Amino acid sequence: MHKSLLRGGPVSSHLGRTKPATVGLVPGQRDHRLDFFRGLALVMIFINHVPGTVYEYATNRNFGFSDAAEAFVFMSGLAAGLAYSSAFAPGNNLWLAVSRPWARARYLYFVHLSITVICLAIVAFAARYFDLAELLTKNNIKALFADPLSTMIGIPLLTHQLGYLNILPLYAVLLVSTPAIILLGRKFPYWVLAGSILLWVIAGQFRLNLPNFPNSGGWFFNPFSWQLLFVIGVLSGMAMKQGKQFIPAHPVAFVLALAYLIATIVVMKYPPAGEAFRAGLSAISKMGAPFYITWFDKTFLSLPRLLHALAVFYVFASIPQMRVIASSRLAAPLRIMGRQGLAVFATGTVLSIALQAVKAWLSKEGITDTVLIDGLMLGSGIFALWLLAYVLTRTVDMRRAQSQTKTP
Repeated sequence: MHKSLLRGGPVSSHLGRTKPATVGLVPGQRDHRLDFFRGLALVMIFINHVPGTVYEYATNRNFGFSDAAEAFVFMSGLAAGLAYSSAFAPGNNLWLAVSRPWARARYLYFVHLSITVICLAIVAFAARYFDLAELLTKNNIKALFADPLSTMIGIPLLTHQLGYLNILPLYAVLLVSTPAIILLGRKFPYWVLAGSILLWVIAGQFRLNLPNFPNSGGWFFNPFSWQLLFVIGVLSGMAMKQGKQFIPAHPVAFVLALAYLIATIVVMKYPPAGEAFRAGLSAISKMGAPFYITWFDKTFLSLPRLLHALAVFYVFASIPQMRVIASSRLAAPLRIMGRQGLAVFATGTVLSIALQAVKAWLSKEGITDTVLIDGLMLGSGIFALWLLAYVLTRTVDMRRAQSQTKTP
């Protein structure tokens, strides 16, 4: 019997080796896999946001076409489906149901503006007091000095986003669309998926994107393309919440997904294979296939990236042992960080910009990158993020326990 991909139905059970994993969610219980993988994605995002360290070569983007951004968006959709879908049940107040994801989107908007101002202050401090003026030309900050008035208009309009600070605007926009996804998804989930795929195709075919200002071009994370991962996440979360399935696990599909992941590693790590793969894509492109099918464009979530991300989610969600791993004591730090995802991401973004400034200063002083220096910087940052998440989690748990004791 097929089990849900996103509620842990094991592929091995089809082969007669294991018993089916427990399915569905106990009311009020969190899925440890979601928190664990979200925490892992946040750690990899933090490491990748401090470019030039020796540790960035160990993150998942070096072993496949996609990276932690795809995981972040998918799991954000999954969390939204779990958190908000039950409020849209018949008989509930529709406005109250809609207001919850919209309130979250509003909160994300102000968090984004706050960390943008803080990061600009960090860069200005480094340029002013450590003579690191080159930082003012990186991460899309240059426009602030070339056209300050227009840029100051663009920042609150979300039409000007700093480098490494462009995923929260995407998330906020997708949350605004969440009520429509859930309302339609309750009755027509596969039609919603079909519409999402169609929008992804239209965005790539006609280069549909939200505009930038004052710079030209569009958003780095194009909402019309990236919505596909988010929609799949929302629909999967809705099914998971109801103890049903959306994408079934199947041994053939599992083998194909695993083979694709292995093939991408070979392509990326074995140069002749990489050259052959690119030559094949080039040949397909010359036959008339569009760029979002034959290339690795991140803005439009090109097909190789999309398929790799979906294969990663499918394989890991189909392995029943992942429940045990995600629930283990060793995974607790990542679970805590995943549980406080927004706080960890926002703080990690600020810390990563600060560490970029530190690395620029070290380079200017002639201090070469070493495993020890990079490890101390990144290790200290990750520990600070875990400590923040731990304090926030403990505070929430204590308040919940206190409120329960006061309930008559």
